[in-house]
Amino acid sequence: MAEQFGFKVLATDGKARRGEVSMPRGTIRTPAFMPVGTAGTVKAMYLDQVRALGSDIILGNTYHLMLRPGAERVARLGGLHEFARWPHPILTDSGGFQVMSLAKLRKLNENGVTFRSHIDGAAYEMSPERSIEIQGLLGSDIQMQLDECVALPGEEKDIERAMELSLRWAERCKTAFGDQPGRAMFGIVQGGDKRHLRVRSAQALKAMELKGYAVGGLAVGEPQAVMLDMLEATCPELPADKPRYLMGVGTPDDILKSVARGIDMFDCVMPTRAGRHGLAYTRRGKVNLRNARHADDPRPLDEESNCPAARDYSRAYLHHLVRSQEALGAMLLTWNNLAYYQSLMGQIRDAIEAGAFVERAALISQEWARGDIPAL
Repeated sequence: MAEQFGFKVLATDGKARRGEVSMPRGTIRTPAFMPVGTAGTVKAMYLDQVRALGSDIILGNTYHLMLRPGAERVARLGGLHEFARWPHPILTDSGGFQVMSLAKLRKLNENGVTFRSHIDGAAYEMSPERSIEIQGLLGSDIQMQLDECVALPGEEKDIERAMELSLRWAERCKTAFGDQPGRAMFGIVQGGDKRHLRVRSAQALKAMELKGYAVGGLAVGEPQAVMLDMLEATCPELPADKPRYLMGVGTPDDILKSVARGIDMFDCVMPTRAGRHGLAYTRRGKVNLRNARHADDPRPLDEESNCPAARDYSRAYLHHLVRSQEALGAMLLTWNNLAYYQSLMGQIRDAIEAGAFVERAALISQEWARGDIPAL
């Protein structure tokens, strides 16, 4: 394990990159998918299961952990790694997404954000400095700057104002982060769906010489084509020797297309949330286990999968669990979904190393397009 934070590109295939992020708590193989552990847990999963599926890193949420159990409490209990029994790298977001998603519960100004807790209405102040302080108390390995994310579509003047504010907050976060050996702070490119604003944001962040760069404010209501266009404008402006993280993305197809444009890291609640609602991701595409067609089907989700949830349980049983709202249904389908996502990332990494990413991506997409096996 490395004593310092570092990143190296091991292979490229077009703009797709195979690399490694190294730090004291372990190595992250990229392209990487980071399961979301919002409140110190990846919902419906044991963390040793998450690790066994191939996850090198998980994500925690600064806003939610600030509210409960509280960052100071987590610090007293040994930090988030000890608290959750996950000794590997953890990335924490900054609370910036909640600036958008909880817009009715917050007030924003130059200094930061004042939240009203969605739990009990209590007021909390989140400045860039406090966001970094909380992430430090949690013991996060990769800490994100506080930013303002604007929902799309939006007015250009609002997008530009938020982008400029986010740049000022990035400078403050960099100062607050200081020198933390073995850890990193990433800046976040904003600019909505405006190419020129994305380029300005990326260039200004690059000048700050940060350890990594994220692309934020996408997958917030815009079509996929717009998201990909923003990546095509942004990625060339970011340093080639630093990791690039696309926040909150996404579907397997989003991941394939974003890797092709130079993205290294992803996170999304989609596989875990879908699992809790009866939806499975498989190499044949999405399978809705709520559908009555599965009620008498003894076949597994995927007989070729290495995941027991996909290979060893019948569709009929999974259908029964989902329709009965049994907790085991959510557990098995979340297990399946995260296994599929990690399998997909492994295929992507192998294909880039072999110089066959375009061909492999086409085969994966063709299999999705063929769809699920016919009903009995």
